Parts: sequence; structure tokens; C-alpha cells
Amino acid sequence: MRSAYRPSVVRVGLAMALLFLLTGTMASAHPPKDVQLGYDTASRTLTVTITHTSASNTRHYIKQVEIKKNGAVLSNNLYKSQPDKTSFSYSFSVPAQAGDVIEVTSSCNIYGKKTATLNIGQ
Repeated sequence: MRSAYRPSVVRVGLAMALLFLLTGTMASAHPPKDVQLGYDTASRTLTVTITHTSASNTRHYIKQVEIKKNGAVLSNNLYKSQPDKTSFSYSFSVPAQAGDVIEVTSSCNIYGKKTATLNIGQ
């Protein structure tokens, strides 16, 4: 005699496996730990140093660095990996003067983001 509950057991098992896979990925994903900004007025260069630890910098990485000046988006920089498994820096040409506010948001490809702000000339 066959059990009428067998398809339900299979569905529950598949649902649990899917849930385990999804939560396992989310557990290992995290936003950037730190974003540090520096600006060289002579060269008009913004340096963004990001701390984001990843065991696989091509599967779990910083996918986007958005730069705003005084609230307006200057650039949206997209990446498919991060150059180091822990900490790395990017340099961007950003024209700014005293009183400008630079805001940088760094986003993980799986989960989370972190924003840092720099007041030029202060």
C-alpha cells in the first residue's frame, strides 16, 4: 500500500533544502566592513579604500561604488570581482573644491552596503 503523504514529504524536503541553501549564502554575505575616503586637491583624485572580507573575491565581492558630490551622482562604477580578498583601494578623478561634500556608497553583490562621507576642505 502506498502512502498518500509521500509527495508532501518530498515537497517539504525540497523546500527545506532550498531554504538551507538560501540562508547559507546569506549567512556568508555581509556589507563592507569599512569605507575610507581621501581626497588630493592638487590632482583632484578621490581615493576610496574598502574593507570587505571574502573567501572568493569573484563570487562574493563589491559590485558597485557610487560617487555623489553635493547629492548629485557623479559616477556609478560596476565590478565583477574585487581586487583583494580583504582590503583594496580605487582612485577616481573627481573635481571638487572647499565646501563640497563627497558621498561614496559601496555595495556587496550579495547583501548590504556602506556609505562614507567626506567634506572637502574641512
